[in-house]
Amino acid sequence: MRITIFGASGAVGSRVVAEALSRGHDVTAVVRDPARLAHTPARVRAGDASDVEHVAALSAGQDVVISATRPAPGYEGELAITAKALLAGVARTGVRLLLVGGAAGLTVPEAGGLPLVETPDFPPALRPIALACNEQLEVCRSDTDADWTYLSPPALLEPGERTGVYRVGGDELLVDAHGRSAISMEDFAIALLDEAELPRHRGSRFTVAY
Repeated sequence: MRITIFGASGAVGSRVVAEALSRGHDVTAVVRDPARLAHTPARVRAGDASDVEHVAALSAGQDVVISATRPAPGYEGELAITAKALLAGVARTGVRLLLVGGAAGLTVPEAGGLPLVETPDFPPALRPIALACNEQLEVCRSDTDADWTYLSPPALLEPGERTGVYRVGGDELLVDAHGRSAISMEDFAIALLDEAELPRHRGSRFTVAY
């Protein structure tokens, strides 16, 4: 497959690039500063996911576009702006879009179905990015032109081991028998590429966890 990955130098994006390359895909890694990916075997292009023209140009002729961009603190509002540009750009080319989103909008059965961001123990410092991710998802859900999929991580997404094992859910936060909601970034990348290769959640949000 021909895959364009925005945010390719980030913590998640770099692992998505590595996973896609390991599967033999033709990868175009997009970053604002190509020097940050000087040693990758992927094709590196400069581009901005918030620019519709860039998205359209970099998605033309591709099979899938993956976006793993993450705004700096204080710029959380860029998530929704970027989502709109990505959707508009891929709508022009007819290419599928997979967006890496947030967990805060997932409902928590143990909390009476409240979204994670509304639960009492949710860290206040994470509330701005959490609400921005919710707005990002709503931008997708209101779009009627693009072929999109939104992947929410579990509550904890950190670097770790690549096991190839994960569970899939919908709009509820997945937790294990010990009440932990987590997955490694490596296995998250596997789930994302599995969806790219065999789409099962077009036009919807899904989540993964151990």
